[in-house]
Amino acid sequence: MAKKSQPESSGSSNIRGVDLAEVERLLAFMQKHGLEEFEYEREGVRVRLKKASQHPAGAVRVLSAAEAGPTEEAHPAPAAPHAASSRGTGAAPASDIHLIKSPIVGTFYSAPSPGADAFVTRGARVDPGQVLCIIEAMKLMNEIESDVAGEIVEVFVENGSPVEYGQPLFGIRPQGKK
Repeated sequence: MAKKSQPESSGSSNIRGVDLAEVERLLAFMQKHGLEEFEYEREGVRVRLKKASQHPAGAVRVLSAAEAGPTEEAHPAPAAPHAASSRGTGAAPASDIHLIKSPIVGTFYSAPSPGADAFVTRGARVDPGQVLCIIEAMKLMNEIESDVAGEIVEVFVENGSPVEYGQPLFGIRPQGKK
């Protein structure tokens, strides 16, 4: 995390209801206590601070519920188990597979909306930055993107299933590896 300068004593900077001196105090609090994420609401202003991960499992883009569309109530029941099972699938050895892990706790969705095709399926080619799934956490839809180019060799999670932080979601054989 970049070092922040100390708040200026010449008054409080205020941008659209956000007290920048207060934000700097919150950043100092996060750093002092080793927090990676902090959410704060006061007088109708909501601030969410998140420290960039040192070892990202995949890129994440947070969407508001309005921007993302339907919430969990509209999503279908979990998909057939064949999408999540790795037993007897002939998957490549683990040493050749790049894992995309869940960066947050939430609910895994393989498609952008109920009835839509999945973002990716086993055997699909992916590029860096391509959306692989959505993880819903606290009514926010988080797009999980690939951080490598390659082929999806395994989908470890069923649609609509809860996921934990660090749980493998996808196995990708990086481009150029056999």
